[in-house]
Amino acid sequence: MRSLDDLLAEGVRGRTVLVRSDLNVPLDGDRITDDGRIRASVPTISALARAGARVVVTAHLGRPQGGPDPRLSLAPVAARLAELLGSSVVLAMLDSVPPIEDGGVVLLENIRFDPRETSRDDAERGALADSLAALAGADGAFVSDGFGVVHRKQASVYDVATRLPAYTGTLVAAEADVLARLTERSAQPYAVVLGGSKVSDKLAVIEALLPRVDSLLVGGGMCFTFLAAQGHSVGASLLQEEQVENARALLDSGRIVLPVDVVVADAFSVDARTRVVPVDAIPDGWMGLDVGPESVAVFTKALDGARTVFWNGPMGVFELAPFAEGTRGVAQAIVDATAAGAFSVVGGGDSAAAVRALGLPEDGFSHISTGGGASLEYLEGRTLPGLAVLGA
Repeated sequence: MRSLDDLLAEGVRGRTVLVRSDLNVPLDGDRITDDGRIRASVPTISALARAGARVVVTAHLGRPQGGPDPRLSLAPVAARLAELLGSSVVLAMLDSVPPIEDGGVVLLENIRFDPRETSRDDAERGALADSLAALAGADGAFVSDGFGVVHRKQASVYDVATRLPAYTGTLVAAEADVLARLTERSAQPYAVVLGGSKVSDKLAVIEALLPRVDSLLVGGGMCFTFLAAQGHSVGASLLQEEQVENARALLDSGRIVLPVDVVVADAFSVDARTRVVPVDAIPDGWMGLDVGPESVAVFTKALDGARTVFWNGPMGVFELAPFAEGTRGVAQAIVDATAAGAFSVVGGGDSAAAVRALGLPEDGFSHISTGGGASLEYLEGRTLPGLAVLGA
């Protein structure tokens, strides 16, 4: 793969460089609640602008349905990106990009407002990619720096890289190196912590990782399907009955570590009645919404001495204060393992959001990924189109 350094060495002053970033951040109205992905995009954009490139950034926000949606405008993102860069960022539509000065930055409005971006029709995606390439011009270049979308075969991720000289940005290069380390150069003991809602979402990565890890710790809503596979009643907790047999087969590996107690509630609410119960004593009608303190102790012991740790998915509904301590406790155990010498990776998505929302030190982990879905697909052994097109 050709790198950003390679492109900078060629010279970019006066050239238009198209950068695919991942700026898909959570919003509350027009307020950004977690700017981690924007901050992660700054090094590549800033390096190009400082070198005199005319930078055009493409990105998406949410999942617009067939056309523009003002609720999913990138306007708040453009404002925050300008603050972080310390220079102006112009928000523009693809068909009305103003002249760009050397070192200037334009952010194209949500690329998914154009349905061709996500089309399964190669010709439709190609037509949009042609327009993007034309914007870059004959001496233009493309930099892939949106790791959170490299598992998508989309116009601004994949097709445009076949039309312009393509390079990896600093973020994508770093993410690819980290994932290669997890799959090809992992130090033992290797511990994986998985949470989130559904076993079905993580089944493939569990099957791929189990043969190479020493322990796989399961929390979050998905743990209740495993507990049901052990014969426990899980009350009103999230349960994928169709996955119970799969969970039972996975338990035969002997490497899966499950919670021993859970925080249950009589309603999915911050004001619900709660109690901590053993996993074999969940009351009928009550739902498990976090792992309990004894589970945190068990998971902490399993992480002690680990040399590699991968974490994807919270241990509970951390967004609600009564159900945040399990995620906080396990995350702190990973921070402690990192301080003791482990190489730790937070696999993006809700896990990365939890680190920031719960006030945990970001530098307490070796790496915080910006792409949860892309990370999981890589670890499953699947080909990521946005990396493959770059020669990865």
